[in-house]
Amino acid sequence: MGLRTTVSTEQLAFYIILVVLGILGNATVILVIGKSVITDRSVAQNSNVIIINMAVSNLMVSIMRNALLVVSDLGIELFLSRGLCQFLMGVWVWLRSVNVWSTFYLSVFHLQTLRRVAPSVGNLQASRGVPKALLLNLLSIWLVNLLYSIPAHIFSTNGNANSTETLMLISSTTRPLLGCVWNFPSSYSGLAYATTSMVIHETLPIVLMTGTNLSSLYTLYTYGRTRSSVQDAPVVKRVPAERRAAKVILILVLLFIASWGTSVISVNYFNYNRGTSSEFLLVIARFANIIFIALSPAVLAVGHRGLRSCIKSSLTY
Repeated sequence: MGLRTTVSTEQLAFYIILVVLGILGNATVILVIGKSVITDRSVAQNSNVIIINMAVSNLMVSIMRNALLVVSDLGIELFLSRGLCQFLMGVWVWLRSVNVWSTFYLSVFHLQTLRRVAPSVGNLQASRGVPKALLLNLLSIWLVNLLYSIPAHIFSTNGNANSTETLMLISSTTRPLLGCVWNFPSSYSGLAYATTSMVIHETLPIVLMTGTNLSSLYTLYTYGRTRSSVQDAPVVKRVPAERRAAKVILILVLLFIASWGTSVISVNYFNYNRGTSSEFLLVIARFANIIFIALSPAVLAVGHRGLRSCIKSSLTY
């Protein structure tokens, strides 16, 4: 059984707004923070580089996937060749996977930063610039997820105006886009791939992010109770700063968990149940997929000093 989802005019208008916000917001994050990384080498830029990496993945998903969904919803029907469909399906899976694990990496990095705040003043004099290990870690996220996307290159094909999707994956698309659909040898192999993806790529990141953020909150709570006994002034000054940063990252990750979790529930309800609520849940999944990408720049703008100053200076002119 297949299913094609439709959206109303109001839903389409709201979706277009979210796509535009995702493109403009993440482009702004990349330009503003990227300029800081390039021009100001006197301070450690580790967190800024990780934020840029996440924003790049957000921007690429917005351009390569979400913008094409808007074109399709506007009634412009384009049907690609089999080769182009295989290429795009692979790219969609690759970018969404990178997006997930880049967000997780941000939460892990901040947890490690919190645990290094109080040991000694010497640790506060961190190495300036961007460590090679950090760049290698970010590069590995892109390369490993590129390998994960290979099945999407192999098990996809082109369809036509009457094609319906019989298998949904959050990392690609929740309906046929540009005529591209999954093409597994059998329904069992398709469900096996979808189940593996659900466990490793969709559910595991949510569990891990929840764990890292609970650990971050506990670490901050511990610092708050012991701060009065800490004699090093630089450490005392850094704890409130890390607390503010933790709140921003916590909001980001909670936003991601809500967005991604809604998609996981909706899409897998379609894959394994196919009940009467399938179409409604797939529409919900489409909006949930983009909420994080559209709103994360706004969250960063509130908590990131460089972005705040840029916005304030823009408003004064």
